[in-house]
Amino acid sequence: MSVAENIKNVRERINAACLRAGRDPKEVTLISVSKTKPVSMLMEAYEAGERDYGENKVQEITEKRPQIPEDAKFHMIGHLQTNKVGQVIDKVVLIHSCDSVHLAEKIEKEAAKRDMIANVLLEVNVAREESKFGMFLEDVIPNLKEIQAFPHVCVKGMMTIAPNVENAEENRKYFKELYQLYVDIKNKNIDNGTMSVLSMGMTGDFEVAVEEGATMIRVGTGIFGSR
Repeated sequence: MSVAENIKNVRERINAACLRAGRDPKEVTLISVSKTKPVSMLMEAYEAGERDYGENKVQEITEKRPQIPEDAKFHMIGHLQTNKVGQVIDKVVLIHSCDSVHLAEKIEKEAAKRDMIANVLLEVNVAREESKFGMFLEDVIPNLKEIQAFPHVCVKGMMTIAPNVENAEENRKYFKELYQLYVDIKNKNIDNGTMSVLSMGMTGDFEVAVEEGATMIRVGTGIFGSR
């Protein structure tokens, strides 16, 4: 299957999941996870109408960004080291992996230098996996309150990477828990009204994530094939 055919297939599956959940497919942004893939494949996705690309490494973003048309948007979805923030902050529309107040402080400093607002998602380790980065559910609200004091950082929502499971249904509970926290934060207006993004679901479980309220899904293998 070509990249274009894979995208068509993924979009049909998003539409079907939205239909089951009574949602508008326009509420879900598909991020093509292009890490380790050549620019030629990103351009195939671009020609098929995709504009959002997810990368794990700062170096790949800095290399690929100049080679892709201006209207393409890059998302930093991998773990971001504090010493790399300055290299990537003005090349991405959204940092999905803000996993600590410490990292948010570094983002604040680098954004202030450039007189810009950096959009971030708080990475939440809902399943409490030792191998994953991210804050635990109970730490999100206290951390959010601290990060809100930073004038150059805007928290747009939350992101989670669910466990790697054979059966996607096993991850439904984690997506539900994050959605519930998202709703609580909005209802209590802890987010100052900026929170609108829930980035959850990947190739193996994105349909379940969409049914549970994801507004962004990150699909790599399902679009570009296995790595």
